[in-house]
Amino acid sequence: MSTQSERKEKIGYIVGGGLRENLRARLSVPAAQVQEGSFVTVYSGNWVFYGLVTDLQLGATDPRFADEPTGARFPPEIAQSLLGQTLFTNIEILPVLMVERGPDPGSEAYRNWRTEIESGLRPEPGILPVKTVPNHHADVYLADAGDIAEIFGDPQEEMNFVVGYTREGNHPVCLNLDRFVQRSAGVFGATGTGKSFLTRLLLAGLIRRNRASVLVFDMHNEYGFDDVASDSGLRVRGLRDAFPARVRVAGLGRASTIRGRAPDFHLEIAMKDIRPVDIELLSGVLNLRETTPTTLEALVSSFGVEEWFRAFRAMRNGAVVETEEGKRVPAPDSVAAWANRTGVHPLAAEGLHSKLSMLFHRDYIVEQPATDSVGELVRMLEQGQHVVLSFGKYEQDVDYLFVSNLLTRRIREVWEKRTDRYRTTGTGEPRPLVIVLEEAHKLLNRELAGQTTFSTIAREMRKYYVTLLIVDQRPSQIYDEVMSQLGTRISGWLGDEDDIRAVLAGLAGRETLRGMLTHLQPREEVLLLGWGVPMPIPLRSRKYDERFWQELRRGDFELSGAKQAIRELGFENEG
Repeated sequence: MSTQSERKEKIGYIVGGGLRENLRARLSVPAAQVQEGSFVTVYSGNWVFYGLVTDLQLGATDPRFADEPTGARFPPEIAQSLLGQTLFTNIEILPVLMVERGPDPGSEAYRNWRTEIESGLRPEPGILPVKTVPNHHADVYLADAGDIAEIFGDPQEEMNFVVGYTREGNHPVCLNLDRFVQRSAGVFGATGTGKSFLTRLLLAGLIRRNRASVLVFDMHNEYGFDDVASDSGLRVRGLRDAFPARVRVAGLGRASTIRGRAPDFHLEIAMKDIRPVDIELLSGVLNLRETTPTTLEALVSSFGVEEWFRAFRAMRNGAVVETEEGKRVPAPDSVAAWANRTGVHPLAAEGLHSKLSMLFHRDYIVEQPATDSVGELVRMLEQGQHVVLSFGKYEQDVDYLFVSNLLTRRIREVWEKRTDRYRTTGTGEPRPLVIVLEEAHKLLNRELAGQTTFSTIAREMRKYYVTLLIVDQRPSQIYDEVMSQLGTRISGWLGDEDDIRAVLAGLAGRETLRGMLTHLQPREEVLLLGWGVPMPIPLRSRKYDERFWQELRRGDFELSGAKQAIRELGFENEG
């Protein structure tokens, strides 16, 4: 917090307003110096108020001065004087935070105030939600770097990561990574607004600062290896190439490649690990019938929870044999014969077998994997490594839904057990884990939210050290209950009204923030808001370019050699 208000750039003074209708201030500088979304401070007595400019309005002392151009009627000097005295601009300010700064430093009243704080007679001043309003004519200033650091944190502190810069002063705005990983978060924006680049920024910060393990479900093979931007032709750094000792790329299926490069290991799913819930999740993409749960239950009863998938896959669909009497009946190893023996409707069983044939022929689902690659992936995350799972040639929704949900179900079981053991013994605290989910509406829509592990994570798993980072262009299609659980939200421009409402759901001042969101530049600006930050703020997002990586490396070089080596291996969990 800046205590020397006279050193700031004064832009106006309070002339009215309130907590519900926002504050109004008269500008004393040209309107072009202030924009919607500007971060401002208001000094009033012993208090400093922090707020955002939400609107600019032209006004006049007499409507005639606004309606009739004065330059054509008066000499330039007189016309300019009249303009300054009769025409003005007001701004509306959404007050968000306030902090007590005390009397003027150096005064006797200030010394007494500090004495009371140090003796415990009054609390140490801290940032509070706004509960009152400043006085009439209180001075309004554009926030400076000190104000930004006071609210959003000092960029030099280890847990703070610069997400972007204020639009007027170009001051860095930080996100506290420790707070960020405590609750699920979301990155939103219309197609082409740079969601993936912004997500890469955040993940690079988490990996560099070693705040949590990261698992990326990379449906479009964008995050692991270096790529070339389609619009600029410039190199785009992949997380694996940027952090070779700390990030592993897994390829789905034996002998899979990602854009011609071999992954660090191949992920295969054992048939014994597939559960009926993993199949029920695919009801939409496979058009499964209402009888599917009954058929799956009968399969588990017949063959066991670990053998049902293999046994069902081995059955022949539609196979018949001819009896001695010349009658055609289902073959003993057919789907229909099993259905008849167990009381399941044969047509329902055959229909399910036919629709699961897509999974039966996926080469990443095997009877006996060469290694326990799923278990190895989970162990890497437990030990502080980061994993990018590239789906390679498997870019269909059925693969994304099936694999991501199955893996996350396994991860949930491990982290819940570790957390329960930690709470019992007090040792072995689980490492925070962030699961990155692109096109999240495919897994978290209203139809599927109740069936996926992801919705459970969004609602409950932060107490087990697991959170989601969902990336999506259609937040309105994500289940409301999941959206309400998101802490930090970072949104680029959105054109759909329903999507805007979804991003702002549950936040105070939604109508005000809506205007800021709709006025963002499509590719350069984002709105940072939600539980993870003290107050909402529009900013110019940091660019994902070579300068970013140079700045990130510069921070690494400040570490001692031994400490840096340990961090590179991912074993140090600071904070």
